[in-house]
Amino acid sequence: MVSFTINSETGAPNGVSSSPFHLEDYPIDDATRNLKIAMIGAGFAGIIAGIRIDQKLKNVDLAIYEKNSSVGGTWLENSYPGLCCDIPAHCYSLTFEPNPNWSSFYAPGSEILEYLRSVSQKYKLDRFIRYRHTLTRADWDEATGQWTLSFNLTNEEGVKVGEKTETADVVIQGMGGLSRWNWPDIKGIHDYKGTKIHSAAYPGTAEDQAGKTVAVIGSGSSSIQIVPSLQPFATRVDNYVRGSTWIASPFASTELIKRRPDGLNYKFTDEEKKAFASDPAAYKKFRHGMESELNGVHGCTIKGSDLQKGAVEAFTVLMKQKLASKPEIAKTLIPGFPVACRRLTPGPGYLEALVEPNVDFISNGISRITETGIEDNEGVHREYDTIVCATGFDTSYRPRIPIIGRNGTNVQDEWSDVPTHYMSMAIGPDFPNYFIVNGPNSSLGSGSLLVLFEREVDYIVEAIAKMQRENIKTMSVKQAAVNDFMEYIDVYFQKTVYSEKCRSWYKKGLETGPVVALWPGSCLHAITALKNPRWEDFDYTSSSEQKNRFTFLGSGWTRAEMDPKGDRAFYLNEVDIPATPQ
Repeated sequence: MVSFTINSETGAPNGVSSSPFHLEDYPIDDATRNLKIAMIGAGFAGIIAGIRIDQKLKNVDLAIYEKNSSVGGTWLENSYPGLCCDIPAHCYSLTFEPNPNWSSFYAPGSEILEYLRSVSQKYKLDRFIRYRHTLTRADWDEATGQWTLSFNLTNEEGVKVGEKTETADVVIQGMGGLSRWNWPDIKGIHDYKGTKIHSAAYPGTAEDQAGKTVAVIGSGSSSIQIVPSLQPFATRVDNYVRGSTWIASPFASTELIKRRPDGLNYKFTDEEKKAFASDPAAYKKFRHGMESELNGVHGCTIKGSDLQKGAVEAFTVLMKQKLASKPEIAKTLIPGFPVACRRLTPGPGYLEALVEPNVDFISNGISRITETGIEDNEGVHREYDTIVCATGFDTSYRPRIPIIGRNGTNVQDEWSDVPTHYMSMAIGPDFPNYFIVNGPNSSLGSGSLLVLFEREVDYIVEAIAKMQRENIKTMSVKQAAVNDFMEYIDVYFQKTVYSEKCRSWYKKGLETGPVVALWPGSCLHAITALKNPRWEDFDYTSSSEQKNRFTFLGSGWTRAEMDPKGDRAFYLNEVDIPATPQ
């Protein structure tokens, strides 16, 4: 233990500082340091961040950089036939912006996009958004304590028309994981002469396939929504499925089954929507019940749990019943792995479409794609007018652009295998003042993702407020904290069904490997864990040239005292009155 002698005249420690300390000339609660904040992306993450930063932080310069010409993110870029929310739409709304006007239980993607646009307009976020700015690079400057961000500027057609650089004290990454897509690695895919479509860039409607023969490749959530949408219009739809997948009964389905016992999507009546809008308390109770039900199925993700066993039994019965007229499909499609090992989707209408006479289910695997169609692994060639690749996204979390931190460290290299991070929101000590919403391990196996986004944004806003309040120049997570969190993730998932052998985007599209997409716990676990930041897990540097950590205490005054009209008893308006014990 180091001890210091005290100056008997001043009370200050002797020999602590080699240079004299002086008080900074500002009140303690005056955030004198203006911070430039760059938010990357204007999807749900960017919209939540824009609202909360504007609400809770003062003396900041916020810019939201969006590569497209509109807000919306994933819901702007994805527009394939049948696109809809795969949890009840009333649960897929911001907690502070409920929407009583959803048209159906599973709202279509176009409606979710309009919801995002309406929220953005309500909070006037256009004053912060810089449209058609595509981030191409981010570089940390240790001397200035800022990030330099490089952008390509594009026109309405997405064509590059210029370049631009900006600086920021804090960067928040909100680039969605379901926007980066590639063509599948299938021999001959670029030889095909017909209409080739990726689900992530679908141009047009289901009606466009009227009278045509169509192949849909994939068995994920996109394919499960596309197949029943095309079936009524196409002459023939062939669904090429590489593996097996569980088709679930509807999530939070009590309210749905009341209205549609068959579990198919339900359209709310005008009377129901008016009732929701006119009675906020009743609507809140309606939503609360569904979200409580949605958050009650986490036990299904634990190996050998009663919920897991019950789900396997129930979904097996469900799938066999709906595929009864084509039982050979059930033998192939019903998995041998646990429920939820792959992302679950209720898929209303998918199984019903598979048994229609103009739909074929092909599980032989694809050998190659030719100029006119697809040849399967048994040598059978089928010709198509259109091939739809519903083959997913790049879910490795490895950024497609260089993000260069301290010591020349590039996130592309750091995350070339497993994306290591702290609580899904910080990368490591070489990346100060850089935060992430919807980063690695921040998706959910059950529950509403948006409430987690909100909590991540709240955490980041608190961190920025701390930087302002305490005159912090850099804030970077400690490597030991990263290591401990990654160890927790590894141990947690060993007891879950996600560690079983199944091909899943939770594991970067692999059958086995670390779970890089999901939070290690339930939705409620996540939002509870992020409620109170652990400031001790970070290292800090001060923006003051003085070494004393209490420089931020300023002049010894508050703003209220220095303002002639200030409230010098403000604390009486902040009283937390305890309940009297009974």
